[in-house]
Amino acid sequence: MRVRDIPEIAKLSAPEKILLVEDLWDSISSDESIVPIPQSHIDELDRRLKRYGSAGGRLLTIEELQAKIEDRK
Repeated sequence: MRVRDIPEIAKLSAPEKILLVEDLWDSISSDESIVPIPQSHIDELDRRLKRYGSAGGRLLTIEELQAKIEDRK
């Protein structure tokens, strides 16, 4: 199906089209079985969770974070 198949869609403004796309996505994503998660994504999330768990939980202060950002410039 294409936009040209439904002339009413072509007449919508850009903001209206965005809202339509959001509604369509919500209707698709509400059923997780329709949008399967690739195993590679699951593996990556597991890897990141493991790395996070082994990090010791040290958080940066806002000042340390700002300094790191400034150092990259």
